Parts: sequence; C-alpha cells; structure tokens
Amino acid sequence: MIRRLTLTQRLTLLVVLLLMLCAALTCMVQLYTSMQYGNAMVQRLSGGLAQHIIQRETLLDKQGRVDRTALKPLFDRLMTFNPSVELYILSPDGEVLADAAPPGHIKRQRLDIAPVQRFINGEMMPLYGDDPRSPDQKVFSAAPLRQDGELKGYLYIILQGEEMNALAAMAWHKALWSTVLWSLLLVALFGALAGGLVWYWVARPVRVLTHEVRDLEQDSIRAIKQLAARPLEANPASEVAQLRNTFIELARQIATQWDQLADSDRQRREFTATISHDLRTPLTSLLGYLETLSVKADTLTAQETKHYLTIALRQGQKVRHLSQQLFELARLEHGSIKPRRERFAPGELISDVAQKFDLAVRTRNLQLHFEVSQQLPMVNADLSMIERVVTNLLDNAVRHTPPGGEIWLKVWQEGEQLQMEVSDSGPGIDESLREALFQRPSALSQQGAREDRGGLGLLIVRRMLELHGGGIRLMEAAQGARFRFFVPL
Repeated sequence: MIRRLTLTQRLTLLVVLLLMLCAALTCMVQLYTSMQYGNAMVQRLSGGLAQHIIQRETLLDKQGRVDRTALKPLFDRLMTFNPSVELYILSPDGEVLADAAPPGHIKRQRLDIAPVQRFINGEMMPLYGDDPRSPDQKVFSAAPLRQDGELKGYLYIILQGEEMNALAAMAWHKALWSTVLWSLLLVALFGALAGGLVWYWVARPVRVLTHEVRDLEQDSIRAIKQLAARPLEANPASEVAQLRNTFIELARQIATQWDQLADSDRQRREFTATISHDLRTPLTSLLGYLETLSVKADTLTAQETKHYLTIALRQGQKVRHLSQQLFELARLEHGSIKPRRERFAPGELISDVAQKFDLAVRTRNLQLHFEVSQQLPMVNADLSMIERVVTNLLDNAVRHTPPGGEIWLKVWQEGEQLQMEVSDSGPGIDESLREALFQRPSALSQQGAREDRGGLGLLIVRRMLELHGGGIRLMEAAQGARFRFFVPL
C-alpha cells in the first residue's frame, strides 16, 4: 500500500504521523505533569492535617488503645466538612485498626508503612501510599500516635477519597476529550501547512527533476544532450539541487563520451578505408607484375624478369610491413601488450640504436650529432619498447633528411622524467598535417590523400610511450622536424 504512494504523499503522511505522535506524547506528558502537580499541591496544602487532628483530638484511651466510640463522630464530622478525605488508624506495622468506610469498601487490611515513614521524615512530595479502598496509591497525610513517648500507631488520611476520585475522573475525561479534539485540530492544521511546505520545498523540485530524468527513457541520447545543455545551479543549498547538478554533470559526461565514441567510430571507418587503400595499392602492383611474369615468361629477357621480380618483392615487403604494423597497433590498443620494466642505462641504449644507422648515415652522407648528459640516472622501463621508439624516430629522420643533411639526438633529465629529442634538417612537416600527426590516418583527410603519408609508426610510438606514462609531441623548429618525448624515471 505504502509503495504505491508518491513521494509527496509519503512525506505528508510521515509528517502527519509525527505530528500526531508528538501531540499524543505532549498530551500524555501534560496530563501526567498536571496530575503530579495537583497531587503535590494537595499534599503540601493538607500535609499537616493529620498532625493537626492529633493535637486537637483524643484518639487513644488511657491504656493506649484506639477509642472507636470517640473516633466515629470525629470521622463523620471530618468527612462531612471535607468528603474528599478518608481517615484511618494504623498500627505500627501498618494494620488498619479503625476506619469510617462503609461495609465492604475496605480492600486491604494491611498497608505498606514505608511511605508513611518517608512522609514523616519530610521527603520530597508528592509521596504516594496504599489506599485501603482500592488497589491504587494516593497522596496522603500521616502523623504518629504516641503515648508516653511510645509509638502506638499512625493517623493515616487519604487526601483524595472515592468521591474525589469520581469527580476527578469526570473532570479528567472532559479535559482529555478537549485536549484530544484540540490536538487533532492542531495536527490537521499544521499537517496541512507541513504538507504544503514539503510539496513546495521538497516534492516539487523532486517531481521536476524526475520529469527531466524520465525523458531519458524515451529518446536517450537526444534527451541526455538536452539535459546536459541546461545550466548548473550556482551554490546549491539543498540536496535536490545538488542531485540535479549531479545529473546534469553526468549527462554532460555521457554526451562527451558519446561524441568521443562517435568520433572514434568515424575514425575507425576512415582508418579501415585508408588501410584498405594502402593494402590495395601494393597488392595490385604485386599481382600485376606477377601476372606479367606469368603471361610473358617465355618472351621476357632475364634482365626484365629480374626487374619485375624486384618490383614485386618490394611491393610484397610493403604489404608485410604494413600488416605487421596493423597487428602491433591492434595489440597495443587492445592492451594485450604490457611493458616489461627493467632498469637500464639510457646512454647504452642510444649507442646501440646509433649503430643500426651507421650504414644508412654514411650512404646518404648525413651527420648524426649526439648530446647526451653524463649524469643520466637509470630508467625503469621496457627496454625493447623504448628502443623501438628511438629507432622509429631516427628512421623517420634518416629517410626524410636529404643527402648531406644533419640529425640531432639530445637526451637529458628534467625532474623525474627522461627527456629525448630527435630533430633533422629535412623539409619538415606541413602545417596542415600536424594536428592529425599522431592520429589514425583517414582516407578523407589531406594526410590520407598523400601518397607519401607513411605508415603507422608514430601511432605505435605514442601508444608505447602512453603505456609507460609518457608522451610525445611535435615541437616548433626553424627547419626540419623536431620530436620530443619523455618517460618517467
């Protein structure tokens, strides 16, 4: 049943129940305190009644026994003037020795004497003692009966007798019903007020937020982008406003990730088209020369056959190199390749890589300059990956630097990073190609339309460095290309 109620109805019901509970507890506390206050006032005002009667009346005969014949007129006279009191003579151990009750009204003949002693000792009122006519306890007045200094008993007066109880019960019921009626009226009034405030301050913003979020089920991405376009509430004070801001920020993150996924999917399709073009071109050339050799094998000279085979072999090597790069890039992006870190000296790595390019440098008459700091620390990284990065960048520099040009390789420490820089005196990189230099090539882009756009080496280099927590970027240079990369120590 409660689960079917709306948030507004639940909150209103909760507030009304709390108000009713508070009203009931308040009534109970008020009635209890009022009763305690009334009893204390009655006992304080009439607390000396028993002692006053003992001083004025003779309750014991000369032998120290209760004079019943003298007590009955006294009891009748006192109860006539004050019907609310009931007088009893008790023995020292609490047995009722004399009373003025009608026959059959006495319910117990022995009373607990401890409250009487506490009353005589002057403890804090109200004090309650046993009522001989009922199982309840009531306020009383008491005084000791002594003769020649010896305790003979107690005069015990119930200050709220049966008639007083009947009148008090009628008044109590009337006050109770009046209190209940006023409490219900106040609960209804303040419940309506609380319900209105709850609806305005809590339920209404929640309903608005629910309406905004509910649209996400109908047209998800469109609704998410509409929600993401809404402004955030500045300095939200309530939890509902904070929740709304959280939903908007979450929608913005989802919209951003959606755009990134859409862009990634677009790049994937373009990349597939580009790679298909890159593979088709050498494969077409390879198949063409192989068909020529197959058809004209009898008419071709040995020199022509060798020339065709050389071209076909070169095109086959292009296909193999590109397929290897594709496989390696796929493994890097999929996460199947993890760096196997080890500590090594970067200076030794540079020397080993430089030896690979001795022949190419001499053949093209290039000058290779090294600037390596003497106090380089050990590096904790995958040696083969870092070697691949340096080799790839140097290979690009050697291939794009004209004969007689220069290549520089600098290595230094900067904070907790090892910085490396490879630059050359070649033609450099066109401004239009710099933005997409480390992205997948697209057949629709200017870089993808170039015949000499190169392979996937820079993509592989960037991914390897990212696996180490490093990065690479193209620096501004007056001449040629200048790549700078770093890896954490």
